[in-house]
Amino acid sequence: MTSIQTSSRSPSARPEITADLEARTGLDEAVLRELVHAFYDKIRKDPVLGPIFAARIDDWPPHLERMTAFWSSVALMTGRYHGAPVPKHVGLPIDWGHFERWIMLFRETATEICTPAGAAHVVERAERIARSLNFAVQDARGTGIPNLA
Repeated sequence: MTSIQTSSRSPSARPEITADLEARTGLDEAVLRELVHAFYDKIRKDPVLGPIFAARIDDWPPHLERMTAFWSSVALMTGRYHGAPVPKHVGLPIDWGHFERWIMLFRETATEICTPAGAAHVVERAERIARSLNFAVQDARGTGIPNLA
């Protein structure tokens, strides 16, 4: 009888996929938690993004847990996150410049926390997420899709 073993820190609905991603990237729940916490520490101190978050989040521990579950699902395919990010972003006073800053801080933090393979993995996903959320925000406002060049 064979069994698939995954990191005890990454419970997953898809254990084989999660185990493969952990092995290839060096990411696991502990690394993702550290990434999320370090990233949002930077966000909270950022003069552009900090006030936007401060106006909407007054209880940070649950937000950080949600974001850790989100990145676990995105990076390790664990299926831990059950939410709808688009509606949370549609009403925010943000444009592509805010997303660019978000990506810059995320890339910086991922490079500091993750292995090179892990950083590349999460940054590629973060860039895709930022583009998708920006499109959704612009579409909801009826302003069309901006040029991201």
